[in-house]
Amino acid sequence: MAIFKRNKTYYADVAVNGTRYKQSLETANWQEAQRKQKELINRIMEGKAGAPAGKGSFASLPLEQALAEFVDGRVGRVADRTNQKERERSKPIVRIMGKVLVRKIDARTIQGYQNARKAERGVSGCTINMEVALIRQVLKRAKRWAVIADDVHSMPENRDVVGKVMIMEEKLSLFRTASSKPSWLVAYCAAVISVSTTCRKIELLNLRWENADLFARVIQIRRSKTAAGHRAIPMNADALAAFARLRERAEALGGGAPHHYVFPACEREVIDFTKPQKSIRTAWRNLVREAGRGAGRKAAQEALDKRRGLRGAIAAWKLAESSFKGLRFHDLRHQAITELSEGGASDATMMAVSGHLSKRMLEHYSHVRMAAKRTAVDALGGGLMHLTPIVEAATGKPS
Repeated sequence: MAIFKRNKTYYADVAVNGTRYKQSLETANWQEAQRKQKELINRIMEGKAGAPAGKGSFASLPLEQALAEFVDGRVGRVADRTNQKERERSKPIVRIMGKVLVRKIDARTIQGYQNARKAERGVSGCTINMEVALIRQVLKRAKRWAVIADDVHSMPENRDVVGKVMIMEEKLSLFRTASSKPSWLVAYCAAVISVSTTCRKIELLNLRWENADLFARVIQIRRSKTAAGHRAIPMNADALAAFARLRERAEALGGGAPHHYVFPACEREVIDFTKPQKSIRTAWRNLVREAGRGAGRKAAQEALDKRRGLRGAIAAWKLAESSFKGLRFHDLRHQAITELSEGGASDATMMAVSGHLSKRMLEHYSHVRMAAKRTAVDALGGGLMHLTPIVEAATGKPS
């Protein structure tokens, strides 16, 4: 064991159980260096010092390269969807700290990443935590995670958020926009099916034609978020029409076999019916953005027609457009369940159609159902108690 000095900084060079550790003690003070050397030895003995990062080791790679090597190495060992998510989560990590060496990542580095992501618009605590989880996996492979694990804290997550629900005018506006471009056909049909059946995106993208009985008007969900999501869902007229459009498209492109996917993969403009489409994010975001603009333009024109002036028109535009900002594809599922609840469907019916619903979600939709009932009952009123004078029971005279 030795302590040596280089460029006014002390370094430790120790060997424990045949493994050599050589690293900076980050001090120019001799007494401080001795203390830090003892702390280093204790961490090594406790297994919290991490493996030494020699030249060419995984820990000596930049995080960008280490992430790529880690994700590529999991191909074939994890589900394709998992691999796709890891690649998507790698992008912001590479953008913010891709050049940082793995061995130099500490709790402060990760906290800086969390703060940088938190400052970006529309990034939730849940998203940041999943990205940090990917960094954690890389650090575990490099035997560096145990060194900093106690000092890394997760971001708070808001688990009480229930998805957005559109009013009927907004819903119709969204679907009119979705139907306006042929390039949005797949996203349009997927959205119609989701809002008509409560299907999640993962359930739709993994549907095969053998799971969709267009004559019996029933779809069988075989792949879902949980086992409770496996269910049979009846189709309404809208869902049936959407499946019919997708069927025409599949047959025109040479697909439609029972084992083919309803939403096939399309890579480099080549459609592969034997693989499921991975995402509809781009088309969905584009059509939602366009729907917001359309609603904004309409609201602004109405404000001008009512002579509210330019400021009134701008305010009306922003208000109408805000209804579509942040609208997720998953919100269509909330839309469908809310409409079921408002229509008076029982909890058992909602669970049968939508799959598993947590107690919290059931309580939310029960509240929605009561609000709808209250509105309906209020509409029955007509000021009946104010039509005639109130007569006192004792005297028989009007009061």
